[in-house]
Amino acid sequence: MSAEKIISDWKKKVYKPVYWLEGEENFYIDEVVEYAEHSLLSESEAPFNLSVFYGKDANWAEVINACRRYPMFAEYQVVLLKEAQQMRDVEKLEAYISNPLSSTILVVAHKEKKLDGRSKLAKHLKQHAIVLTTKKIYDKQLPEWANGRVTEKGYSISQKAVLLLVDHIGNDLSRINNEIDKLLVNLANRKNITEDDIEQYVGVSKEYNVFELQEALQRKDLAKAIRIVQYFGSNPKAAPIQLVLPALYNYFSKVYMLFGINTTDDKTAAAEIGVPPFFINDYKLVAKNYGYTGVESTLLLLHQYNLRSLGVNDAGTEDASLLKEMITKIMMV
Repeated sequence: MSAEKIISDWKKKVYKPVYWLEGEENFYIDEVVEYAEHSLLSESEAPFNLSVFYGKDANWAEVINACRRYPMFAEYQVVLLKEAQQMRDVEKLEAYISNPLSSTILVVAHKEKKLDGRSKLAKHLKQHAIVLTTKKIYDKQLPEWANGRVTEKGYSISQKAVLLLVDHIGNDLSRINNEIDKLLVNLANRKNITEDDIEQYVGVSKEYNVFELQEALQRKDLAKAIRIVQYFGSNPKAAPIQLVLPALYNYFSKVYMLFGINTTDDKTAAAEIGVPPFFINDYKLVAKNYGYTGVESTLLLLHQYNLRSLGVNDAGTEDASLLKEMITKIMMV
């Protein structure tokens, strides 16, 4: 079951006795726990009927005893077990899970990993509980995910703005969601998030970033590329070389993949290399401007300069100087 479905059911006052939340993606687990803690009970009910435990400090017997109590002045009580992956003897909750109290809503947050499906506890959960299993989404899915969150909140975001946002934050759904909420607060009466908003409220330059550097390389605009690299040199936190080089390598790797695809359909080609369809023309332009050997040479240069940035065969050249030197060589391939 998904986090959205669990919360949707709760809003309709459809409850099950046990919810087990597990997996690698904390965002959805936190979302469900947050709702359980602050929205399942009214303000007057919560002081008597909400129990919160933390796995590192909790004893399994205390959790079960709390679950077996009856609610006071309410139809349900809520028991939350956070960070259950840190709890010793967590498998002993199995005795309660196999025979839960219908007036208790037990929500267990077991982050970072799944239970062994062969374990006795996992088998009992499958029979007697609602289980939410989460996993990290791929980086290439982040723009679509962020765009979806904005849309769900009744707003829209430009394509470039969403790319700037997710590239700056990386694969951290909680931070992306928090930044989106911050952006929406500052939109006033507008309904669309722009690149200017990302620059002003998130702190990412709309002119000097990895995407603009990619575009300069795409068009072999050396002057623009050097200006961007100089900005990186003056603002090391804006785009450290350890982030710039992998981003460029990933970009040219996708271009390289185009040479092995036997299709003229842009949508199919975009799916094959793992990019949104509206960007496929940019990748095709790079393939045209550089050719097969040029793209191959660029990938080799990126690998070489990545090693140099780590100190291999380099006496300590500054990052900005390495980037300028590399960019100039790439333009000449």
